[in-house]
Amino acid sequence: MAISPLTLNLDTVHLTDEQFYQLCQKNRELNFERTAKGELIIMAPVGGDSGNREANLMIDLGIWNRQTDLGFTFSSSTVFKLPNGADRSPDAAWIRRERWLALTPEERRKFPPIAPDFVVELRSATDSLEILREKMQEYLDAGVRLGWLINPQDQQVEIYRQARDAEVQNLPAELAGEDVLPGFTLNLPLY
Repeated sequence: MAISPLTLNLDTVHLTDEQFYQLCQKNRELNFERTAKGELIIMAPVGGDSGNREANLMIDLGIWNRQTDLGFTFSSSTVFKLPNGADRSPDAAWIRRERWLALTPEERRKFPPIAPDFVVELRSATDSLEILREKMQEYLDAGVRLGWLINPQDQQVEIYRQARDAEVQNLPAELAGEDVLPGFTLNLPLY
């Protein structure tokens, strides 16, 4: 049974972007996200299997990026300020070099006000699939060009692209970065 992350509805308290940033900085042991409605979400830590999968994914994406030097990779610790006002942390993300460098140094230092070009969400045992699907749609609405929702529990991966329905592939699968991550492939085993 999936356990949803803790969501705090702060209808009477509206945190500014700076207050949200300071809350995160003063509570580094917690991972926060914030919905477009201002709800705070405290993300649960993942177990060993999910942590290992996430690390391997970051290694593969990072090696490809070092070889191509096309952009910048980001871990699940990075919070992105999306155009709808939400503050989200995908499990892995990538942004094209010219888009990242167009941000000011201050914007890059804090929670960057940019939607990544590519995101990955890796479903852990405690994640609700429906919430992750809503999050993937939020990423697309924000301008993310390609997203992968890896779902080990159902042995599937959902591929999200602009102006298209999600494509579902069964594991094992080889995913291509398409025109977003040219030359990048990820081999997903059965989990």
